[in-house]
Amino acid sequence: METVAGTALHVGDIVVIIAYFIFVLVVGLWSARKNRGSAGGYFLAGRNMNWIPVGASLFASNIGSLHFVGMVGSGAAAGISIYLYELNAMYVLMILAYIFLPVYVASGVFTMPEYLKLRFGGNRIQIYLAVLALLVYIFTKISADLYAGAIFIEQSLKWNIYVSIVLLLAVAAIFTIAGGLTAVIWTDFIQTIIMVLGATALAILAFLKVGGLQGIKERYPKAISNYTLYNNDTCGMPREDYMHLFRDPVTGDIPWPGLIGITINSIWYWCSDQVIVQRALAGKTYDHAKAGTILCAYIKILPLFMLVLPGMIARILYTETVGCTDPEVCMEVCGSPSGCTNIAYPTLVIDLMPPGARGMMLAVMMSALMSSLTSIFNSSSTIFAMDIWTHFRKKASELELMIVGRLFVVVLVVISIIWIPVLRLASTQLYVYIQEVSSFLQPPICAIFLLAVFWPRLNEPGAFFGLVFGMLLGVLRFIGEYSFRAPACGEEDTRPGIIRNFHYLYFSVFLFVVTALVAAVVSMLTKPIDKRCLERLTFWTRHSKRKRVEIDTWQSDSVPSASEMSSSVIEKELEELNPPEKEKTEKDNVENNVEDIEVIVKDSDHSPYHGRKGWFRFFFNWICGLENVDQTHINTRKIQRIDMVDITEKRRWKIVSNIAAVVCMICMIVIAAVFA
Repeated sequence: METVAGTALHVGDIVVIIAYFIFVLVVGLWSARKNRGSAGGYFLAGRNMNWIPVGASLFASNIGSLHFVGMVGSGAAAGISIYLYELNAMYVLMILAYIFLPVYVASGVFTMPEYLKLRFGGNRIQIYLAVLALLVYIFTKISADLYAGAIFIEQSLKWNIYVSIVLLLAVAAIFTIAGGLTAVIWTDFIQTIIMVLGATALAILAFLKVGGLQGIKERYPKAISNYTLYNNDTCGMPREDYMHLFRDPVTGDIPWPGLIGITINSIWYWCSDQVIVQRALAGKTYDHAKAGTILCAYIKILPLFMLVLPGMIARILYTETVGCTDPEVCMEVCGSPSGCTNIAYPTLVIDLMPPGARGMMLAVMMSALMSSLTSIFNSSSTIFAMDIWTHFRKKASELELMIVGRLFVVVLVVISIIWIPVLRLASTQLYVYIQEVSSFLQPPICAIFLLAVFWPRLNEPGAFFGLVFGMLLGVLRFIGEYSFRAPACGEEDTRPGIIRNFHYLYFSVFLFVVTALVAAVVSMLTKPIDKRCLERLTFWTRHSKRKRVEIDTWQSDSVPSASEMSSSVIEKELEELNPPEKEKTEKDNVENNVEDIEVIVKDSDHSPYHGRKGWFRFFFNWICGLENVDQTHINTRKIQRIDMVDITEKRRWKIVSNIAAVVCMICMIVIAAVFA
């Protein structure tokens, strides 16, 4: 059995890791200094981000330790087909840029549940999706990234898993609590550069070691462990279609018609998931948000060469460890009897990278984990504060929302730490598990968002019952899938045919169609929504300049008809939305309230930063973004949405963006054709 080079860290590695964390922490908190004092600044970075950090943050939020461990491991186990998820994301990002983003930006929303609240009215859909999103984040995204990060730390550093993950969680929480989305986006920008450079350097070393792409094609089919060879067994043999992106509709691990299912899941992830869309909404204009999204699509070309192919190389170089098939050997190597492909990337890092550079790659892996965690923490706190807390506290002040959002991050950290022992027992097929769960839970949400954007006739009863029915079907399939586990290689498959022969990607398509049909039928049988309530909430009305009637107001039958709403009435209503005197009074009240808060935490001698209480006050204000409280207008009302956001594109930006999008799609087609 081959061994990997010594895992003891060189002093240069330790210096690089410490310097990295200090640098990123300073840059992140410094960049957030201007946008921390309001809910809009904390949750959406003041909507003032340029297109480059937006695109980098989109990529960093998506590519986490799960990809460096799970996707590389899938490449080692089955070849390049796993890259279909990244290739598919390239054109789904165009759907986000050209279809969904204009609607979201024009509507002025902060969160995806908030969009559904405006689109359909009522509270049940907004609360339903907000709670569901938080559960998904806690038990799939956070858990998957932590488990993948734990594998990497354990294999490469030999550190105690619990201490390491608690440390990473603590640093990630500091970014999110103290800095908000601005700090998250700028640290994502730095971490994207580090990830791309470090992973590219390692990929080059790996390609040189194995003899390039031709060497992979020749040597991968021969990467068979001795256990499989000596036992004349077919289990653990490399797939014959290892260099094919598109695989057999029946026998393929990712069948090519399943691309429809991948697209459905990807539309949910890239176009309606809070973690992703929140980054695009932070763009200073629609031009920047759109350009950042297109930039992310270009970066999605890299994972094939940075992750998937290096995974195949790891199996070639370390056949008896990464490609082990003997349960006893696998237990000795990675603690899992079913296989060790998940250690492919850590093995490459430890064996191929020189001291110093190895420390940089360890920093890359930790940054990937932290990028995902900070993104999830920030988005989760946004959903909890803006969608759940304001439901119970309808008059919550902006200060209150900021404090509640930060405290909820602490709750997430605690839950994540408690979940660590469970992660130790997780399946080695982590990436496949995540995709399966996605196919059971995401299609109903995708169907409702697509119908909401494109079909004005969809109403609240249709959307709600479509979601509920689709979710019930998904949960039933989930229970069936994991009640009858897939047999080990060589064993008879005794699972019911509906599970054995119904691939999870095909089920995704089925679930999408059923949900859409239920939503459509119920909507047609119930009262339609007044068109005045849909201004800037559908693709067809995204450029509308007409005043939108709140749907809950319309449902109360208190809204006059269009003919009754004369221009003078409209002007009067618009005036009432922003009365100068009322705003001034509210601002004065806010300042008085803030002064009251300051009095509570001041020293008895009224010296603001003298003694223990003074330092407590300073820390309290800094954590809550109130260090510049005199210059900060904290709204006593719920954070106000801008009702008419201009999405008109500048001509030069539009031309350049459109050309870039076309070139990106050509690149996608070329890659698909070369590796088809």
